[in-house]
Amino acid sequence: MTPILVLTAIVAYFLVLFGVSHLSGRKADNAGFFSGNRKSPWYIVAFATIGAAISGVTFVSVPGMVAGSGFSYLQMVLGFAVGQFLIAFVLIPLFYKMNLTSIYEYLENRFGISTYKTGAWFFFVSKMLGASIRLFIVCVVLQLLVFEPLHLPFILNIVFTVGIVWIYTFRGGVKSLIWTDSLKTFCLIVSVGLCIYYIAKNLGLDFGSLFASIRDSEMSKTFFFDDANDKRFFWKQFLAGIFTVIATTGLDQDMMQRTLSCKNPKDSQKNMITGGVLQIFINLLFMMLGVLLYTFAAKNSVALPDKGDEVFPFLATQGFFPVIVSVLFIIGLISAAYAAAGSALTALTTSFTVDILESPKKKTEKEVATIRKKVHIGMAVVMGLVIFVINLLNNASVIDTVYKLASYTYGPLLGMFVFGIFIKKPVRDKWVPLVAIASPVLSFVVDIHSKAWFNGYEFSHERLILNAAFTFVGLCILIKKK
Repeated sequence: MTPILVLTAIVAYFLVLFGVSHLSGRKADNAGFFSGNRKSPWYIVAFATIGAAISGVTFVSVPGMVAGSGFSYLQMVLGFAVGQFLIAFVLIPLFYKMNLTSIYEYLENRFGISTYKTGAWFFFVSKMLGASIRLFIVCVVLQLLVFEPLHLPFILNIVFTVGIVWIYTFRGGVKSLIWTDSLKTFCLIVSVGLCIYYIAKNLGLDFGSLFASIRDSEMSKTFFFDDANDKRFFWKQFLAGIFTVIATTGLDQDMMQRTLSCKNPKDSQKNMITGGVLQIFINLLFMMLGVLLYTFAAKNSVALPDKGDEVFPFLATQGFFPVIVSVLFIIGLISAAYAAAGSALTALTTSFTVDILESPKKKTEKEVATIRKKVHIGMAVVMGLVIFVINLLNNASVIDTVYKLASYTYGPLLGMFVFGIFIKKPVRDKWVPLVAIASPVLSFVVDIHSKAWFNGYEFSHERLILNAAFTFVGLCILIKKK
């Protein structure tokens, strides 16, 4: 696949994207940027959210996971769906009742200013790391297909990639994202569906034999109940999925910013439940694609890369399939990755402006707009720097890295919100930052010694639950005595 063809596909895609962004965000004020003026149709939000939830990491990593883990990831995705039901009926009514711009304002009302700032900073670190890792995937692929053949450095790749995200989110924020993410979701689903079609056609499989081939493959095993020490054990994956989606969606300004842009709580709940169900089927498509990729490689004696993350990019872009598959891969990847990165940049700008700088409380509409635009530029620069550092340190499966980071950084947020909602007693607010820092440290210590301490038990993504539990216990200790 030539660099010119890749650039042509990207430019064509972004011309359409910028057009949608301009039309939807041309009259956006601060309220439009932060909350979409609370006028977004729920079905559009539900469709748009798929593109943000299924990032470039999912697009590249999930197909490559099936060789070693089968369809075990689907156990976690089922937990995601249950978690989204809980978000719909516990968190959404609470956030609408309080009329929040940033969901971390809840922590100020419930605990105090120290807890509020702690929650905002933990979100900032979590989202910046997560979004940067996701965008890093795009940079790696673009470096391989475009910048390296043209002898251009990785730093220029970062400037180009982050710059595009900044441009199309600059004006409209959430008001634009709802519509641009809908376009990206459509491109993502069409891309993976057509990739499956063309690869199945190459293998000589019709509709019926396609499903039979996937069903009969050893890689399609889904449920693992045999060994509790196995990272694929059902209850580990399922429970981790529930609490992961509560933390990374329900307690994440990025994901909830779209949801809270719906007209009312009922519409917001419809969006959340619909998105949870659709996510199961979309992830299943990616796993089916993974089986087909490995089947193709085995049938044609193709030597695959050692990393599962590199299997789909390698087969899609190195001439093994028709050119249309390469083009679809590029469009699907940038659709998935830019959906996540664009929404993350908007959410980081919102949280930093509202929570950390507290600008709307102190400034006029015009002054807030000026600060917001400066913060937006600053967030883009920081994201670029983090991607540069990740490139220097990259040595692991990307999707595993994302969830591992989330288990440490979102754990304190989950513990604080659970305590705040279910335990009505006040705490010593000034000591909450200490608890929030100590919990991930304790979780890390337990994690690295778990095999020795718990008879061979090894933590997977459920370390998020452990982290939140430490935070919850710490807040119990800080309850004020009468």
